[in-house]
Amino acid sequence: MAIWDVIVIGVGGAGSAAAMHLSKAGVHTLGIDQYHAAHDRGSSHGQTRIIRQAYFENPCYVPLLQRAYELWNELEDNSNRKLFHRTGLVELGPSDGIVIPGVRSSAATYGLPIEKLPPSEINQKWSGIRGEHDWEAIIELNAGFLRVEECVQAHIDLAMQHGCNLMHNCSVNQWSSNSREVKVVTDRGVEKAAKLVIAGGPWTRSLIPALSSKLQILRKHLYWFRPSRNGFREQEGFPCFFHETANGFFYGFPCFNGTGVKIARHSGGQPIEAPDTDATNSPVLDESDQQLVVDYASNYLPGLGSQVISTASCYYTSTPDENFVIDQLPDHPNVTVVAGLSGHGFKFTSALGEVASQLALNQTMPFDLAPFAIKRLE
Repeated sequence: MAIWDVIVIGVGGAGSAAAMHLSKAGVHTLGIDQYHAAHDRGSSHGQTRIIRQAYFENPCYVPLLQRAYELWNELEDNSNRKLFHRTGLVELGPSDGIVIPGVRSSAATYGLPIEKLPPSEINQKWSGIRGEHDWEAIIELNAGFLRVEECVQAHIDLAMQHGCNLMHNCSVNQWSSNSREVKVVTDRGVEKAAKLVIAGGPWTRSLIPALSSKLQILRKHLYWFRPSRNGFREQEGFPCFFHETANGFFYGFPCFNGTGVKIARHSGGQPIEAPDTDATNSPVLDESDQQLVVDYASNYLPGLGSQVISTASCYYTSTPDENFVIDQLPDHPNVTVVAGLSGHGFKFTSALGEVASQLALNQTMPFDLAPFAIKRLE
């Protein structure tokens, strides 16, 4: 029976990064995941995720994002993969809404470069994007999208190069800890370590029952549209986009590598008790959700059309305040948890993995983690 320094449960977005940072530091690390590498069963799939720094949610995230940008650049260099596509991001919405004032606040606080334009000029620049005449639009040039499965795979590959052991297609049945060690019972046997990192995504509710009442799982839907005219491809300079509308938040990506224009609602979602167990992961259709997305495209993406060529589903695991959980468990200080990323966490995962490794190794923390502490949820 191997005795590890650290075991990581969940090798998706944050967990793969944690495994890489731990093993890179020379830590004897085991990563465990119930599915194959870079799988499509949780929250870290669907081809793309937007990455941005002028964070409308809260300026407290910006330092973590700045570190994430550095680490994504390092990961690209070290893995020799193209992971970050800097297409720019156009955000549109009411001047007194949530998105536009939040972007302005973060940009002003940290001196981030943004460009403000009326929606009419956005439509002149990109005829496939429009907004209401009384809205405001902001362009963040140092933004774009991450290739999500490629990011996870790059972290996994580098973790293995640094000596990390990985057990994929292996389920965790239970774990326990005392002051000396943690014990993880899997369907292949028992593993022991000094420390444990749990990055279980939507499975965190079952892995940490004490947090289950504070985490809500939402099934979310993704749609790919075939444009009815040219102009929506990355090669043509089309950016990522985010609209705050009367029907909620919507976001999307340009066509790249032959895919369609991907669009999803950031709002809404179907509350569920646990992730789906269907091994085929066939998307659970939500006709009302799809109609909202089609209507949004008709209103704000002229020329895109309404032909949906592909769909998928994923999960948000949300806290009541929609801020992350990055902490050590109060009753188990040798257990670190990264959870509740609330649908806006993947862009941070390069940094969240580093933070998780620093917490597990009791290293000095360069960030204020108070907004992400478990005790705030009590």
